Amino acid sequence: MKYLILAFISGLVAICYYQKKENIRLNNVIKILRYEKDSLHSENFPCQIELSRYQKAHEIFNERNPKASSEYSDIISNETE
Repeated sequence: MKYLILAFISGLVAICYYQKKENIRLNNVIKILRYEKDSLHSENFPCQIELSRYQKAHEIFNERNPKASSEYSDIISNETE
């Protein structure tokens, strides 16, 4: 009976050790993914700013010349895919 309890406790210790090891590995993966997400966000930010400027320019163009703006929108939608 004593050996059975000792084996059981040894198994629990081994499980805890491997869970801790896996937890450390997963935390490292999380750190890497967070870095990549931040990096992608940093790379995307200038593109978002430029896109916003083009959208605002298109709105102004639409107010000043709706017919030409409509034609421009059709060209972008149909001829640049």
